[in-house]
Amino acid sequence: MAATLRQRAAAQPTASKEKEHDVLASSDSEDEHNQDPLKALENEYPPFVVPNYSIKELLGAIPAHCFERSALRSSLYVLGDFAMLAGLGYAASHIDPAFSFDGGKVLSGWAGFAAKWALWSAYWVLAGWVGTGVWILGHECGHQAFSTSKTINNTMGLFLHSFVLVPYHSWRISHAKHHAATGHMTRDEVFVPRTASFRNPKPTGKKLRVSHNIELDELLEDAPLYRLGWLLVQQLFGWPAYLFSNASGQLWYPKWTNHFDPSSLVFDARHRGQVLVSDAFLAGMVGLLVAFGQVVGLAGVVKYYFIPYLFVNHWLVMITYLQHTDPSLPHYNAGMWNFQRGALCTMDRNMLGPVGPYLMHGICETHVAHHLSSKIPHYHAWEATEALKNFLGEHYNYTDEGMFRSLWKAYRQCRYVDDEGDVLFYRDAYGRARRVAVPAEVPSDSGVEGL
Repeated sequence: MAATLRQRAAAQPTASKEKEHDVLASSDSEDEHNQDPLKALENEYPPFVVPNYSIKELLGAIPAHCFERSALRSSLYVLGDFAMLAGLGYAASHIDPAFSFDGGKVLSGWAGFAAKWALWSAYWVLAGWVGTGVWILGHECGHQAFSTSKTINNTMGLFLHSFVLVPYHSWRISHAKHHAATGHMTRDEVFVPRTASFRNPKPTGKKLRVSHNIELDELLEDAPLYRLGWLLVQQLFGWPAYLFSNASGQLWYPKWTNHFDPSSLVFDARHRGQVLVSDAFLAGMVGLLVAFGQVVGLAGVVKYYFIPYLFVNHWLVMITYLQHTDPSLPHYNAGMWNFQRGALCTMDRNMLGPVGPYLMHGICETHVAHHLSSKIPHYHAWEATEALKNFLGEHYNYTDEGMFRSLWKAYRQCRYVDDEGDVLFYRDAYGRARRVAVPAEVPSDSGVEGL
């Protein structure tokens, strides 16, 4: 903007000194209108053509053996994750005796103090990564991808998800609804875009209008520090907020809709016993943590369990948010939505080099395939993804952009969508959409060219 103003000042030497420095006035000039910096990023991505695949075509592109599930093979991943957690916990138990300000066996003084907290920080990060892997294996159980036995799947899922304080059946039920209506504006369950009318950008008389449809308090809300603060809140507390109050879900649910109340509208009457079982398993896990606290103390529970748990929350929210939130991804109203279109409006990404593929079982890298068939186990999802890449071409959504960069970009650029329209893309605080939908060229079946 500053460069644009300097260029115009040089081109108009007779302009008054006041107008040279009047940003608000100059931003609405005719010359500025032709090169409006507020519209510089509009249509950043290629036009979007709505895909027209059948479910049979999409599933047929995936090799048949990718749908095979093995309880033994899946269980080996469970054993691997808990072996890593046990090893990390054992190593962490030696940190305080070896490194401390006073009396560290290996290092003491300030060097011991710094080493102690550096090692605890490493434990928290690593345990958070592995704990997220445990969550993802429980997620496979919820999709019946762990094995061919529903009993094995649900039993293992209860233990795995309760370990990370997730109400297994309650989550499984609402998550199934998310998969059944991904990208649907009124039926999807999580990270549902808010509309322009909900955001209510209309003037109130208390805001300073600086340009068309832009008011000063909106600009302040887009300030990096303000956005960063709310992003941190989302990352730390977004998952509990979703479980306890349906945060980011459908607005038509009653206030305080949650995943713990059997009478919640998220569930049918047939689900209520399962919700109670999930609650009971969570109570059992809390009891185990209390017992653990009797051994290591409250500080020990915080260091060994609670801080890694917060990291699991962070990675879970980050992963889920970026799978379905990007300025290049569409959302659909009822007239244009179908299952296969919804399944394709998700994004594959790489999570921190080897961390995603190995410790998080490829949940970020193979999510498109997962939405097309959620019963594909993670160890086959890689081959399914490669097959889909070749089949889908431009309709396969992938970016190699860094996850943290994508998180910051999405949180600033994906603010709301229009109230009307069949295919919707996020707009930023300035009302800019990075992509637009164009009609697909439907081949004629009339036998006459042009008809």
